[in-house]
Amino acid sequence: MSVAVPTDPLPPSPDAGAGRVALALGGGGARGLAHIHVLRALDDLGIRPSRISGTSIGALMGVAAASGLRACEIEDHILATLANRRLVAGRLWSSRPHSLSEFLADGGLRLGQLNAERVVPAFLPTSVPETFRELAIPMTVTTTDFFGGNECLLREGALRSAVGASAALPAVFRPVRREGVVLVDGGLSNPLPFDVFGPLAPDEIVVACDVTGAPIGTGAQLPTPTEAMFGASQLMMHAIIRAKLRCTAPDVLLQPPVSTYRVLDFLRARTIIGETADLREETKRQLDPLLSSAAALTPSRFPPESA
Repeated sequence: MSVAVPTDPLPPSPDAGAGRVALALGGGGARGLAHIHVLRALDDLGIRPSRISGTSIGALMGVAAASGLRACEIEDHILATLANRRLVAGRLWSSRPHSLSEFLADGGLRLGQLNAERVVPAFLPTSVPETFRELAIPMTVTTTDFFGGNECLLREGALRSAVGASAALPAVFRPVRREGVVLVDGGLSNPLPFDVFGPLAPDEIVVACDVTGAPIGTGAQLPTPTEAMFGASQLMMHAIIRAKLRCTAPDVLLQPPVSTYRVLDFLRARTIIGETADLREETKRQLDPLLSSAAALTPSRFPPESA
């Protein structure tokens, strides 16, 4: 089964070693491009995560890292695909149904809803494999069972449909049906999935990056319908995260200042990455004392990356 119950443990990567890092990347649309700096920091330290979990944009970034790509390669891909309006339009066009049968299988004409299974994977690096089994690092993709009303964790089977489901924000993307279960955006149930790893090794450090942001304004002007919709989603995700933190917390909680960016600001990828660059050093600053108390750093396939 590709749909796992939330309590299923996720085994660490077999070569993780001591001082390993379990990495949780939260949802937040374009704000989640800031995740690249957390991945950069881990590369700087020569650390290969033992396990990764991700919601929505965190799932996209997470599977890219879990497939074995270095942070610099992921960033190059982001800038190559999102910083150019014409290239973005081309990828969106290439994700369209190519026949009437595919169009009907997609649900026909549904105004205001894109097909997440087609659109989201179109922006993944080509080296990302087809299945979870082929990933270099164990990965959990967080989605929401629409009719079951529960968090739904995906850890096996087709990878690209899982990522599409995790990012299927209602009103933007249509739900994804997977093995008979209707799935929508993982942020509706677990916007920061630091609690999905199951039992942790004594030396395992949980790092979580929250990029939900918050609505910004003075109250002098009413938000537009779109701003209200996305802002309400942010408020809901904040409430979920606050409730989770009252029960348990990751060892490292990173919350970069991303509120000024809109959920769909992907064409501002270069600006978002540039203006959140401080997160790279902040990640290392918070990790350093925890790593120094671990028995040893995680053996990595990659040498430490220079700053």
